Amino acid sequence: MNFRKINWQLWVGLVTSFVALASYPFVFVQFPITRNFPWANLLLFALAAVLLWVGVRRAFAGDNAHPGISKIVASVVALLGVAVFAMFVFAIFIGARQLPASKGAPQIGQKAPEFTLADTNGKAISLAELLTTPINGKAPRGVLLVFYRGYW
Repeated sequence: MNFRKINWQLWVGLVTSFVALASYPFVFVQFPITRNFPWANLLLFALAAVLLWVGVRRAFAGDNAHPGISKIVASVVALLGVAVFAMFVFAIFIGARQLPASKGAPQIGQKAPEFTLADTNGKAISLAELLTTPINGKAPRGVLLVFYRGYW
């Protein structure tokens, strides 16, 4: 088999689109810089789109032994790559907004219930302890609780 006759750009583009889809939940969700906005995945999808475009152009412009079959295969592979991108966009940007609001979440200004959590050193610390322990000789007036989207 002659390597020049294989439309490698098309197949590498398809594999890159699947890698871009699978890398978000398995790799990029672990880092806040890529979890909050999936720019790395969008770059991978852009690379996949360029490779798919080059592969489709090559299939439609080349002199193949089976010109009709290569055009059909290239079209199907390109549509599959576009479908993978559409699924990613729907899941991340549209589907995530469809999640129901948490009705039991504390509201702004609402008094937080008593809780005990581990601090950064692993020592258990309670909300009451934070409110009564003096800092620089002064009793604290309040505690700021920050809730952020994380992973479990």
